[in-house]
Amino acid sequence: MSSTRHQRELRLAPQSAGRRLDQALADALPEFSRSRLKRWIDEGVLRVDGRIPRPRDIVAGGELVVLDAPDEDAVAPAAERIPLTIAWEDRDVIVVDKPAGLVVHPGAGNPAGTLQNALLAHDPKLSKLPRAGIVHRLDKDTSGLLIVARNEPARTKLADALAERSIHREYQAVCVGVMTAGGKVDAPIDRHPVDRLRMAVRSSGREAVTHYRVIERYRRHTWVRVTLETGRTHQIRLHLSHAGYPLVGDPVYGRRLVIPRGATPELAEALRGFRRQALHAAKIVFPHPRTGRDVEVESKLPADLRGLIACLKRDRDAAAG
Repeated sequence: MSSTRHQRELRLAPQSAGRRLDQALADALPEFSRSRLKRWIDEGVLRVDGRIPRPRDIVAGGELVVLDAPDEDAVAPAAERIPLTIAWEDRDVIVVDKPAGLVVHPGAGNPAGTLQNALLAHDPKLSKLPRAGIVHRLDKDTSGLLIVARNEPARTKLADALAERSIHREYQAVCVGVMTAGGKVDAPIDRHPVDRLRMAVRSSGREAVTHYRVIERYRRHTWVRVTLETGRTHQIRLHLSHAGYPLVGDPVYGRRLVIPRGATPELAEALRGFRRQALHAAKIVFPHPRTGRDVEVESKLPADLRGLIACLKRDRDAAAG
């Protein structure tokens, strides 16, 4: 069993000024729990401006955070020849178009066959970077664009851009219910108090803001465009469900299957057969870590979502006569 380390270097965002350090760190390092961050502070492996801080310290904004923590239980992932769709790449960055069903990182229940394993085969030098340079994540059954850094300077700058909310991420989704207009969900997210695999809207949670706009309406469903101010676990799925519009096919935050009265047989079959959340990361805009210029990458909807939307349109048109 080989040892790996969690290594990060970033500056706290200016807008974190006035907040407690543990709250600011939770936003800056969303891949780690608050309890883990606190433990690392206590162990002296997370430092702020070169000193060991206290979780309750008040942040001024702009402080340099350096994390170098061992992860003794981690097994170094192996390179695997798994097909990858590369949407964009250069010597500093790879943008992957991830298919639904592909787990991003190895973990319990998924020791291999992940995006990280595939990236190590695509570029063996990524083995030198934490998590093979993956900057953020997507749920297993969410498809679409994901950024990977190819070297440490790029990884640090992209992680800073993510913490500073300088990376624009746009999603498309199909949800249950007919929206009259777009809107905004501003509701804090925390772990569910009972089911630790779920997230929940709770006052004790971390800030989470989601914006959505209608692309097209159908008889009992809506195709929407979604953008994020924050990037919490399951944020879009939870927030749209909280607003009364759960995603089609979502096994965690969805509700009972909704088929329009008198639906065409093809739509009824398509809805019954859609076995993952109808969510796709369709566009990403990020400042290039070397040049500072914005890079914009887009991804077409995958075949399963295109097929579902086509069935919804034909059903609506057939009902209209």
